[in-house]
Order: sequence, then structure tokens, then C-alpha cells
Amino acid sequence: MQHEEQGGESLVSIRKADIVVALIMAAIGGVVIMDSLRLGMGWSEYGPESGYFPFYIGLAMVVASLGTVATRLFRKRDSGGSFVERQQLVDVMKVLLPAGVFVFLIGFIGIYVSSALFIGAFMRWLGRFPWHTIVLVSVCVPLALFLLFEIWFLVPLPKGPLEDFLGY
Repeated sequence: MQHEEQGGESLVSIRKADIVVALIMAAIGGVVIMDSLRLGMGWSEYGPESGYFPFYIGLAMVVASLGTVATRLFRKRDSGGSFVERQQLVDVMKVLLPAGVFVFLIGFIGIYVSSALFIGAFMRWLGRFPWHTIVLVSVCVPLALFLLFEIWFLVPLPKGPLEDFLGY
């Protein structure tokens, strides 16, 4: 991408960044549409086929992305400025890095224990909630999800040593 000089700093054009990201999202939406067509996106005698909802989600992605491309191409003036400010990037990283750790930990300690740690850490770090609230929420939410998925829906999710110890 070409860099523009503005205020003494070299910045990637917001317009170009918007267009590139929108085209990538449109391509992902196109893949979703194609796979939905492969699965079947109509109605069967039992209700919607497997690709019904993903088809419309992919279609919405493509339409929204192409709308973004069109508005960015035909807008007379660019808003200027950088694509992301330092504090905005810090705020994104406050969520992205712990989320990456959460996903990594799922493979070792399971989704339920990882979720409890993730929820508790966020409640304390960003929300500054009192400990009794943190313990209550970070235990009850994964427990409710366990009951919902494992017991009610019979959908097994990744488990770790605690679930093995408890017999699940």
C-alpha cells in the first residue's frame, strides 16, 4: 500500500485500508455462499437445510463489504488521519491477547476451566468487580454452559483434566 504524508507522519491511507479489508470480507462471504450452496440452502420437508442460514450471512457479508468499497471509492474526500490511534490499538490488544491465551488454554485445561479463568480475569482487570461477584459469575457461567451443551444438547466440547477427574 502506498503511504501518505500527513502531519509529519507516514500513514497508510484509511481509504485503502477500508477497501482492502472490505474486499477480503467480501471474498470470505463468497466462500460462505459457495459452501452453503454445496450444502443446500433451501427448505426441506424438515425445515431449513444446513446451508440456509450461512447463505444469508455470507450474502449480507458480500453486500455490506461491496457497499463499503463503493462508499470509499466514490467519497470525494478522505477523512485523513491514521487507520488506528495508539490508544485504540492498546484497547484492542487488551482484548485480543487474553482471548488468544484463552483459546490456547482450551487445548490444555478445557473450555470450561478456561472460560472461568477468562471471565474472572476480565471482570477483575477491566471491570474491577469485587471478588465475590467474580467468583459467582466465573463459576456459574461455565457451569451453565456445561449443563446446556453437555447435558441438554449432548454436544461435547473440549474438556481438560478437571472434567476427566469428575468423570465427563
